[in-house]
This record gives sequence, C-alpha cells and structure tokens, in this order.
Amino acid sequence: MGIRSWLPTMAPLFRGRRGLWTAVSAALVLSACAAPHPPEGSSAPALDVPLSPANGATHVLLADFENQAALTGERVVLERPARPNVPGGHAQVRVSSKDQPGDALTMQWQDAWYASLRVELAKPADLRPYLAEGALEFDLAAIDMAHAGLTFATTCGPGCTRKLQWVVPSRAIAGKGWQHMVVPMHCFAHDGDAFDAVSQVFQLDSSGTGEAAIAHVRLVAHAAGGLACPDYRTQSVTPHPLDEVWSLDRWIPRHQDKLAIIREAAAAHRPIDLVFIGDSITEHWETDGKAVWTRHYAKANALDLGFGGDRTENVLWRLQHGEIDGFRPKVAVVMIGTNNTGHRQEDPRTTAAGIRRILDEIRSRQPDTRILLLAVFPRDEQPSSPLRRLNDRVNAIISGYADGRHIFFLDIGAALTNPDGTLSRDVMPDLLHPGEKGYDIWARQMEPTLQQLLAQP
Repeated sequence: MGIRSWLPTMAPLFRGRRGLWTAVSAALVLSACAAPHPPEGSSAPALDVPLSPANGATHVLLADFENQAALTGERVVLERPARPNVPGGHAQVRVSSKDQPGDALTMQWQDAWYASLRVELAKPADLRPYLAEGALEFDLAAIDMAHAGLTFATTCGPGCTRKLQWVVPSRAIAGKGWQHMVVPMHCFAHDGDAFDAVSQVFQLDSSGTGEAAIAHVRLVAHAAGGLACPDYRTQSVTPHPLDEVWSLDRWIPRHQDKLAIIREAAAAHRPIDLVFIGDSITEHWETDGKAVWTRHYAKANALDLGFGGDRTENVLWRLQHGEIDGFRPKVAVVMIGTNNTGHRQEDPRTTAAGIRRILDEIRSRQPDTRILLLAVFPRDEQPSSPLRRLNDRVNAIISGYADGRHIFFLDIGAALTNPDGTLSRDVMPDLLHPGEKGYDIWARQMEPTLQQLLAQP
C-alpha cells in the first residue's frame, strides 16, 4: 500500500488540538530517505519467513521491557515478574488466520508500556543482498489502534536494532482490514551496519492498548515504491513533534500550556530569568525534583521546558514554535540526547549535531542569553553499558561547543555515580531518571556555575 492511499484517511486527525502535530507529522513522514551504499551482489531470491513455530525454521517471541516468552502452541501470554520494575500491562500473541488456517499471528496488549512481537530465524541469514533495492513485505491488519500505534523493526546484527516508527499512519488504517506493506530495507540500514548474520528479521512494537495481526512476512531483493522513511543522517536536526503512542494526547497540550505560561508572564510583566530545556529528566523537576526546584529556582522565576521522550528534533520543533520567544531569559540550561542514543542507538556525531542545532536556535532567538550546556547524564548501572558509552561519546563532542562567552559546558556525571562509575538506584531509581536525591545533587553541583552566569550583566 502506498503512502498516498492512506493520507485521505487521516483527515479526521487534523481536527482539534492535535491537528498541529498531525499536520507536521504527516508532512514529514513523506520525506524521502537516503539509502546506504549498496552491497556487492544485491540480487537474491525472496526469503519467506514462516510464522508458524511448528515449522522449526523460525521462533516467535513475545517481549516487553522485563520479560520474553516463546510461542510454542496456539497462544503465549507474557507473565509478569514477581517484582516488576515496570508496573501493569498485559500482552499475548496467538496463532490466527488470514488466507488459510494458522498463516497469521495476532498480538493483543493492554495498558502496556511496551509490547513486542518478534520473529527470529533458527539459522541467521545474510540480508546484505536485500539492502539496496529490496524490501520487507508483510500483510498487516491494524485491528485496534485507538490507544496504540505501531513500529516496525529488524536487527542489523548482535546488539543492533533499527526501527521505523509508523504510529500515526497505523492509526489511520485501523479497522480497515488487511493491508499489504512494503518497507524498503534501506529504512533500517545505517552505514556500517553488518546485516551479514541476522536472526531477528521482523519485529512489531507498540504500547498502550491495541491489537494487530501480521501474515506472509518475506524479504525481496527488488521492490518498487513502498513506505517513506526519515533519513537517519538528518533526523536529529530536522524539527518534528514527538509521535510516540503515549505522547499523542499530552505533547502538544503541554507545549500549548507552556506557551500560555509565557504569555501570562509577559502580560504580568513578570520576568523569566532561567529556563531549563530538555527531555523527561528535565520535566521531572515538576515531580520528583519539585522540592529541590522550589528551594533553588522558584526565586529565579524559572521555567521548565522539559518534555518526556524528547529527542533533539523534538526540542528544535518546540523552540521554533514559540517556547523561547516573548521573554528574555538570562540563562538557559540545556541537557538533551539520551533519547537519541537510547531510542535509536544513534551515532554520537548525529546526536551532537542535533545539540549543536539547538544551541544555534537558542542563540538566534535569544542572543543575550547565556547557555549552560550540561553533559548528558550517565545511564544504566554499569559504565560499560553500550548506551552509557554512546552518551560518553556525545559528551566528548559537545564539550567542544563551549566558547566561554555565550555557551558554557558542565559535566556533573561523576557526582551522580559511585567512585567505580556504577549508578545507584538511590540516585536514579530506574537508572535513567534522578530521584529526589539525584535532583539535589544536580542542583548543588550546578549552583556555583549557574549563580555566576545569572549574576553577569
């Protein structure tokens, strides 16, 4: 099914408070994406991926953040751990039918933070011949997407997963029966990815509450057309609203609420001297860090512009749509990037380019504002964590953005970790977001530099 075939079905989504987000998202999903350099010998026969676990050629797995289970019969239900870190949620996969009995799989999930249907080959396959002109084809029935949305993924090797988010379009086709999907393989490929020994060839992810079915999964070496996808090389610097399942009903409203606060402050001639810009780590100053915020920043007429889930392109969109206009902050504290590296396993240079673009946007709109750029906080328990290492590499690049006049860099990571570099749950309960103790450390470590910047004329 081509992109134009589902665009007319999206008209109802353009109404109401979400219309602004939907219009931009729909426009950008049409953007062309650049293919990586094609491998040698790109011709190969079609590779069918059986969905029946009885055939022995594939394994079907159901997973969430904490657990996974294999489909061995007609149905598998994901059991909850005795002490789950992620509360709530239910997911199951069952064998179903499209053209003949047992040729499809149906996943149902309810109140899930994350649910994933994964199809693995029993013997790893070399997918390089499919990258340049090939596609991942499958039939999809988006049965219930009212509170859900889909993401497609495949692995590019050990520890390497590439995703294509398709949340808004999947809602547009909900309840419209089976659709034939053609996803160009270059949508999943980054330069340098191996793809020479891939086991997990297909992955269907979602969250919230919904139901979807897949059938007839296969890889073809040559395909015409197919879905559009963003160019991973420029995604971090291309302004875009956040389009996660859980963000659709809160991201634009939060943006509008922040604009209202700015307007009210201007009408009351109340200055906003300090602004914090970032993702959920910054947003949680309003919850876990509220007491610390009140002690340190309420007197500075501070404004929290942290939005959960944001990546650099989402911050850019917000800045270009008024969040730093209409007032003259003395200092802007910026920390962003952990969702770029965590969600997309993004090249640190690409994340750093997005941060550079944010700094430039702030400078162009508020040339008198001093920017305190914070190193991306450490995440995960061990310093050897792949995502921690990605963030470390981002920090090594962005530290060079400081000029000592307009942009200042501060790394407080050592104060948040133990002497051996490990991260403790009393500082960051989920090993990503600070608790109250973590926010207190953040404020105390930042205080000398921040007060110096606020005091400058």
